[in-house]
Amino acid sequence: MQQETGKPEFWEAAFAEKQEMWGFEPSHSAILTKDFFIEKGIKNVLIPGMGYGRNARIFRDNGMAVTGIEISQTAIEIAQKHYGTDMPVYHGSVTDMPFDDKKYDGIFCYALIHLLDSGERMKLIRDCYNQLSTNGYMVFTVISKTAHTYGQGTLISKDRYEMFGGVRMFFYDRDSIHAEFDNAGLLEITEVTENYPMFLVKCSKEGK
Repeated sequence: MQQETGKPEFWEAAFAEKQEMWGFEPSHSAILTKDFFIEKGIKNVLIPGMGYGRNARIFRDNGMAVTGIEISQTAIEIAQKHYGTDMPVYHGSVTDMPFDDKKYDGIFCYALIHLLDSGERMKLIRDCYNQLSTNGYMVFTVISKTAHTYGQGTLISKDRYEMFGGVRMFFYDRDSIHAEFDNAGLLEITEVTENYPMFLVKCSKEGK
């Protein structure tokens, strides 16, 4: 039976085998979000699905305090080896959020939410929104239906496929982004190119 991507065994095996599999340069999305967070005066950032910290560093280097959530203990240890042990990282799945009662003025979630099923995606959006401080911002990077892998593998549900030896992936378009994020302060949708075509989804929590 294939491992589901929400299970720690999947990611533990991946990081144990491939270690720093994406290198140490931050993603294009992280660079764009860093600039956006600087513009908005963001001081403390939560990164659900932090991996081994390649996207966390650029926020820290620009004066922001970073807290991570990561399902793989191996990835956490790699992050601590390269970036030090002074950055708090909760070991667990984002599906078990929240891990603290702290409010963050910035949340950055890269290439994670599309690995979850519909209920888990909605919970993650809600949990992140609940941990945003008033006038805070959260940014998600999600894979686009224009990716060449869309439609490959086994169809699980609408726009969701199992591929790559067990990875289950939901592919977004603008309609599905609106459907999932409109109630979470959706601010802007922009296209961004990583290793796949993605959308950068910005949301805000405005004070009432």
